[in-house]
Amino acid sequence: MPMNTDKAYIFGLIVGGGIFGNAEDTFRIHLPYKQWGSYEQNPQRASQISRDIMRTVSPMFRSVYGIIVSFETTPRGNWHILCDGDLTELKNDLQSYGIECEGDIRANVSISGIIPDLMDDFIKRRFIAGLADTIGSTNKSHRRFSDDVQILSFELKGFNFSFICELCNLLYSVNCLPDQILWNHPNFHAASNSYYKQWTKGHKLRIQLDQYTKFGAFAFTTKAESVSENRELQYQSHIALPCPERDVRATVSCVHPAEHDNRLPDSIRGGHYLHNRHVCAVLGCEHAPYEKIKSLFKNTGDLISPFPILCKDKSSKIEEIIRSDSLFSERSYLTSEVDIGEIYSKFMDNRSELLYGNRGDNGYPITEVIHGITYIIANDDELNGTRVRGNYADLLRQHLSVNPMLTVELRIPDLLTPLVILGNGRGVLIGARNPSVYKKLVSVASDNEYKLCVRPITEGDLRNAK
Repeated sequence: MPMNTDKAYIFGLIVGGGIFGNAEDTFRIHLPYKQWGSYEQNPQRASQISRDIMRTVSPMFRSVYGIIVSFETTPRGNWHILCDGDLTELKNDLQSYGIECEGDIRANVSISGIIPDLMDDFIKRRFIAGLADTIGSTNKSHRRFSDDVQILSFELKGFNFSFICELCNLLYSVNCLPDQILWNHPNFHAASNSYYKQWTKGHKLRIQLDQYTKFGAFAFTTKAESVSENRELQYQSHIALPCPERDVRATVSCVHPAEHDNRLPDSIRGGHYLHNRHVCAVLGCEHAPYEKIKSLFKNTGDLISPFPILCKDKSSKIEEIIRSDSLFSERSYLTSEVDIGEIYSKFMDNRSELLYGNRGDNGYPITEVIHGITYIIANDDELNGTRVRGNYADLLRQHLSVNPMLTVELRIPDLLTPLVILGNGRGVLIGARNPSVYKKLVSVASDNEYKLCVRPITEGDLRNAK
């Protein structure tokens, strides 16, 4: 049977959530809705999801492949569409597009074989709708900075970078321009803390809801209604720009050991990435802003740090990090109790000041020092993990209003390795800005002119620049 709208939608569902086991006559489609689809959190929405499955998905599977559909839910709000029957024709169709019916489909899938058979924009949108109904999250927490820019987020676990690139290009082909890709890479999930190990949070391809509403689609009424509710939070409508026309603004990120993680694809592994569209350039995407990415390379000393920018943890963990790194443990530290009020006054005068450096362009950013001090002195109920609840500067000012004589222990190293702050059973490491040294650590990969590689920093690098 040639590709049609129903088939395209079914393939979108399977690519987004299909899981095949050893059984010959059954498979399931995972809908990772979590609390959004929970009967406890929203029984009305959950009831509508069940109707969407039985009134929308079930007739399609029955008419196209003769497969019977049912469903099951989990207490956490996840749903499974259960598909039973003779799967021979379905599997043959999927395999003809290079999709193997084994395990979690989306973990390693490529849609490059399907895309040529999505003959027009309407069929493409039906395939995209199948993906959106599975992995397209409409949770209200997806927004760009404020409620005024609501987002649809396509979410994919694992390390299938090529699938995200293929999906992004498919969206482009129907004039649905993505807003941002949050890649499953430590430079984006652990940009400030090179000791953060829980960085494998998956990919998130984000699209402004205004953009998706014009060019995308859903088959589930629950998703469509959720989008309408979210758009009502906006004060105005928004227009998306193609990637080459958008600004590329990069901020400093730290080198993370997981940049060499074996799970990353070869083309990505070993690289350091300054911006989400830097990854697109390395992958060869036709929409990547190549010249704008290249223009960032002249500022690598300001944009890449071989040390954590800000690492917060228990004091015992911070001490362990120092002991385990010879570059840190062999330093001579000047330890002193520092007046917090004095540092706060400097912060209010100049939030760009660098402390304890040996030249005008290096030292420890006072903003990060204030972040670290606030974490140290905060009460337990003022923290959410290692994050300060609310505005960090406001909280520090409140503590100083109660006790203007507050002090904190600082350990300043003899070379510009991380500054250490300790107190209250907590500790902080803060990396220095040191652009003239750091830029010497960066090179361009021999096989890709857009891929940056960063070698480890040595004591000699720091001592020779002193």
